[in-house]
Amino acid sequence: MRPRSGGVNDGHVLVIPRVHVADAIEDPDVTAAAVRRAAQYAAEAGGDLNLITSVGADATQTVFHLHWHVVPRTAGDGLPLPWTPQHTARAAAAQNGAVS
Repeated sequence: MRPRSGGVNDGHVLVIPRVHVADAIEDPDVTAAAVRRAAQYAAEAGGDLNLITSVGADATQTVFHLHWHVVPRTAGDGLPLPWTPQHTARAAAAQNGAVS
């Protein structure tokens, strides 16, 4: 499924289990099945990618239903992740009004 926002780049998809669990630690069996499907999809798609989920608001979780982001990556795509130097630079620029 494509994220409602259209995703952070071309090919970004979500893998969402039909069974409701709030996050990846609530039910390890559901999490295992969901990440297995995400990994299968990623293998079919090929290439470099991020496979991401978050647990808890402090870890950037905003939707409290388990889901995996499969985010294809390319060299120089400029997509910052919260723990990367690009994110730090973008956040600093935003505070200074340089990024919209």
